[in-house]
Amino acid sequence: MAMTRVSADHSAARSGLFNCHGCSLLVRRSSAAGRVQVRCPRCGTPLHIRKPNSIARTWALLIAAIIFYIPANLLPVTITTYLGSTQSDTIMSGVIFFMQTGSWGIALIIFVASIVVPIAKLIVLAGLLLSIQRRSRWRPEERTILYRVTELVGRWSMLDVFVVTVLVALVRLGYLTTIEAGPGIVYFAAVVVITMIAAMTFDPRLIWDALEKNDESTVR
Repeated sequence: MAMTRVSADHSAARSGLFNCHGCSLLVRRSSAAGRVQVRCPRCGTPLHIRKPNSIARTWALLIAAIIFYIPANLLPVTITTYLGSTQSDTIMSGVIFFMQTGSWGIALIIFVASIVVPIAKLIVLAGLLLSIQRRSRWRPEERTILYRVTELVGRWSMLDVFVVTVLVALVRLGYLTTIEAGPGIVYFAAVVVITMIAAMTFDPRLIWDALEKNDESTVR
């Protein structure tokens, strides 16, 4: 009797399984899965072998985030009025202000959270999309880990928005000083939210598809 050897690195898709994004349940794919929409029997979430139009949707969100990132850095995020004089600060001018006043720790936190992390996230997502479209087989484990780290730390970019919100709420010194949120903070919040959604629409399983297809062609 011939034995069928199953490779240990077979994916859920090759084994006929759905992975629910809602509750992580593995569901066996039925013969009717291609004709009707399959839902998770435990939580009711629609099941897909891969996220529909993941690459196109992620690219669209990524391009939108890049467009919004330009006014987010050029427009003021805070408008301070003191004794009748008004000063507008962008993200970078705020970092420079804290550096000049000796608050290097605060300047570093704002610079990393508001400049480094958003740019790094845009670059990483764009690089992952390009590698998938080029069917790259380069270090799939490391690319998957890079995506997970990017998804995890991306939400900390909202730190600048939280700081401005707290300042606006707390700094009420009568008629002497007022702090208002500038238009730049709206664009920056949009960048953070859009990149978070882009990370959610990106399907990291696509990283492994090129590897599996190349393995199948080699066997043939």
